[in-house]
Amino acid sequence: MTSQLEQECADLCAVAQRYDARHRPITNLTWPNGARIAVNMTADFDAMLLRRLLNEPPMQLAKGEFGGRVGIWRLIELFDSHSIKATFFVPGRICELYPQALRAAARSGHEIADHMWEHHVPKDPVMEHDHLLKTANALEAIVGRRPLGSRSDHTLGLLKQEGFLYISHDSADHRPYYLRDADGGNTMLNLPFHYAIDDAMFYSFAWLGSGNAAQRITDPDRVFDLWWAAFWQQYRAGGYLNIVVHPFVSGRALRIEMMDRLITRMKTLPGVWFPTCEEVARHCLANFPA
Repeated sequence: MTSQLEQECADLCAVAQRYDARHRPITNLTWPNGARIAVNMTADFDAMLLRRLLNEPPMQLAKGEFGGRVGIWRLIELFDSHSIKATFFVPGRICELYPQALRAAARSGHEIADHMWEHHVPKDPVMEHDHLLKTANALEAIVGRRPLGSRSDHTLGLLKQEGFLYISHDSADHRPYYLRDADGGNTMLNLPFHYAIDDAMFYSFAWLGSGNAAQRITDPDRVFDLWWAAFWQQYRAGGYLNIVVHPFVSGRALRIEMMDRLITRMKTLPGVWFPTCEEVARHCLANFPA
């Protein structure tokens, strides 16, 4: 019995070590011009695409439409009012649905990055490649340049093959780190986020078909307190924060007002850098290579 338990422990440790070997932290990370913290403001412009995949009812689809018709414009206006260049992660199909909003975001200098073709990554490698290329081509046709970042489960080898610099998807650390695929052959910089700093976790009634017990529409003041606490901890530690919002979620007026207060308070402190994800990626790749 003891030898069996020892073998199980050894097997578990081996799996953990292989997984750990895929993650390489940047232990001496610093930011340009003496900044204490880098804050990426990111928006997932899903609209109704994920809801269509889940075959959700019309009222849920309408919430997604609000994001494309109203919410995205409010977010662009918010970021522009603070002279912040945000990163919008955009599914390729959004180019067909809301091209004017994407052009407006690009004109304001915001980064437009990949968020899959229809908010999912096909398991078939040929179809996966097709989806990634279709998204990159569609975004380039609308905003004039190909995406360099991705928030997706696309394979690292494929992303590197197509010239991507970073992903923003995995969350194994609180600061940027390098992620290696399971085969060890491909490494890419990851800019992590966490669902504790994702608006959908707090404001989404009937999110992903969840039952009544899982519903939540949190008071924006409560979210303000939570996100400020997350920022303040990282500011004191000298770190990084990746805030995730969705136009159909945070595009509501009272939530826009909360984010305005949050950004205004962040800007009262010295050494707060609001770059795009691409800017963070280029800084890390140039100064702290894998």
